[in-house]
Amino acid sequence: MTDSCSEEAGRVFPDINRNKCEAKGDCLDVCPYNVFEIHPLKPEDKAGQSLIGKIKTWAHGGKQAYAVRAEDCHGCNLCAQACPEKAITLRPVVA
Repeated sequence: MTDSCSEEAGRVFPDINRNKCEAKGDCLDVCPYNVFEIHPLKPEDKAGQSLIGKIKTWAHGGKQAYAVRAEDCHGCNLCAQACPEKAITLRPVVA
């Protein structure tokens, strides 16, 4: 991905690894399109976590980043670069 946020919105989306995210909020700080918010982990997301992922989530207050406006992502990759846990990967939107 590029570092310039010049992509058309909606071509990629941020995929957040639920076993890695520690809700530190770096993605919120760097995203120029306000794609992310921190929320309590949803039960269906928690169910898919490994034991280590569940422990990390508990240790960090039960919250994680969510791409609540993924359709606004311009693919600049700033979020993935800023994430200290390397929990974000940009994936192409499948039509």
